[in-house]
Amino acid sequence: MEKTVVITGGTGGLGTSLVRRLMVEDYRLAVTYLLPDEAREFEQEIDVDEDRLLLTRVDATNPEAVESLFKDVSDKWGAIHGLCSLVGGWAGGRDVEETDDVRFDRMLDINLRSAFYAVRAAVPYLKEAGWGRVVLVGSRAAIDFPESQAAFNIAKAGVVALGRSVAQELDGTGVTANVLMPSVIDTPVTRQSLPYADYVNWPTPDEIAAVAQFVLSDESGVMNGALIPVYGRA
Repeated sequence: MEKTVVITGGTGGLGTSLVRRLMVEDYRLAVTYLLPDEAREFEQEIDVDEDRLLLTRVDATNPEAVESLFKDVSDKWGAIHGLCSLVGGWAGGRDVEETDDVRFDRMLDINLRSAFYAVRAAVPYLKEAGWGRVVLVGSRAAIDFPESQAAFNIAKAGVVALGRSVAQELDGTGVTANVLMPSVIDTPVTRQSLPYADYVNWPTPDEIAAVAQFVLSDESGVMNGALIPVYGRA
């Protein structure tokens, strides 16, 4: 069965790796981006087959835009079978007492609210299809809470709570929800943010994409509500 999957924030390093893997299988993909440069870089990496890949600009922090995305995908291809919510970002350097409202809201918006809006919009379509997979991206920081990045830690802990909550709500429907838990993903942006870190042991986007590919598959049906460590050796 050809499956339709929505990948929000799918033009980054992890998203591009995942799209490349899924395009050699029997998937139709709706991939969102926010900035035009993201779309151009993605199109340099991926051969966009318009029959199987919809590349569309969506502000994932806007609930109305996210709702419209799922309606448009359903109108184009019918049933929707999966969601990968990959929108996110890191900001460090602040303890709780030093975290201003702007930084806190930014971390909640791009990490937690983006995931919440996508899941809320996706669930009715997945339930209607009678089969589905939800893949969210949390962080090891949601478990071990490293210092000086309080806003990020809190936002990713919320993603974990979202994934576990919706997994229970979907139990028995044929739809599962699981959360990938990276340590630090080895991307150019991450290396630039942490210039003095030892990145040799960081997991690569493609290594994590391989796990996401499995979680989206038929074979992952026994997993629901799992927090999946993808730490590499970091």
